[in-house]
Amino acid sequence: MNMGLSQQQKPLPLAGIRVIEFVHMVMGPACGLVLADLGAEVIKVEPTPQGDNTRRLMGSGAGYWTTYNRNKKSFAVDLKTSEGIAAVKKLIATADVVTENFRPGTMDKLGLGYADIKAIKPDIIYSSMKGFLPGPYEHRTALDEVVQMMTGLAYMTGPVGQPLRAGASVNDVMGGMFSAISILAALLQRNQNAQGQFVQTGLFENSAFLVAQHMMQNVVTGTPAAPMPSRVSAWAIYDVFSCVGEEQIFLGVVSDSQWKSFCEVFGFDTFASDPQLAANNQRVAARKEILPHVRECLARMSKERVMALCEEAGLPFSPIQRPQDLFDDKHLNESGGMAQVTMPDGQSVKVPMLPFEMDGQRFGTRLNVPQLGSHSDELLAELGYTAADVTALHGAGVIKSQA
Repeated sequence: MNMGLSQQQKPLPLAGIRVIEFVHMVMGPACGLVLADLGAEVIKVEPTPQGDNTRRLMGSGAGYWTTYNRNKKSFAVDLKTSEGIAAVKKLIATADVVTENFRPGTMDKLGLGYADIKAIKPDIIYSSMKGFLPGPYEHRTALDEVVQMMTGLAYMTGPVGQPLRAGASVNDVMGGMFSAISILAALLQRNQNAQGQFVQTGLFENSAFLVAQHMMQNVVTGTPAAPMPSRVSAWAIYDVFSCVGEEQIFLGVVSDSQWKSFCEVFGFDTFASDPQLAANNQRVAARKEILPHVRECLARMSKERVMALCEEAGLPFSPIQRPQDLFDDKHLNESGGMAQVTMPDGQSVKVPMLPFEMDGQRFGTRLNVPQLGSHSDELLAELGYTAADVTALHGAGVIKSQA
């Protein structure tokens, strides 16, 4: 039994909540993942005959499907048929939440917009995840990269004149998280007033929220925030350093007490005794004098030795790692922070769990990433369709189930 399954001994926080999702790519699936990992029954409606296009992405999108779709069921249906729409509406009538992240107007054209769904289930929570909240830009198509460019996040990440998107889908994932938060808040309100509601999340607004600290930096200092590669750090030592064998490590010294500890373990007695370096802002002003000595010292040491000294002194540090290095990360594995997922080809892999625990409980894998239509037949039976009905729907190409 994998770590995720062994930890699911007590009722999950969202047990009994049914979510129907019409989503693709990252933002919508990430929202559903949060709800599913917390115990909601998340049913992914996929178009026949091929299912969600995200299943087939390659390149930088090759990991989307398996990352954000565990603990979900797949209901594969032809939404261009009246029979398919009828089945989906019967399914929605049993739900607490509907989520979608398609282009504006798509769900309305299908007869599955908020007004349509509210008529079926008046207390439904309907979450719409879009590029932009209502306003002048709402008609535009957005991507994570687009909004990073629009909000200055890409400007802040790359060197001057070379805007660079962050190295992960930060807005899509965070947008999905905010969507989950709004859904949970709406469910809490429904418990109080028995009413559903329409909630929206915007990718652009999410990215604006991320750069708010840089906007306020401009207000406080009177100077626009510089891109990260050109920034003036708030601390003298807050950088990547090279060690023996071209290994690299990040090291930060962000308080006066850490400065004392740093000087002690690395042997910088002269720095420690200099009253002109006693306060942080003094050290920032002397950065050009301090850093060459630090770089020379660390360049003579192994990465392992530097890390050991940092650990001893309680300093913030990290080896420079690649994403694939995390498969073998000691802390993630020994703390129970990796969930086992079985791929469609039978391969068993580990993936990081949600980054929190509740009363000592982590939230792992109950259902592997679904194959197309893996739960179509059982859901139809639950909705009252007879075996003959299901056979007829299959014969007409309206429904697809796992072979």
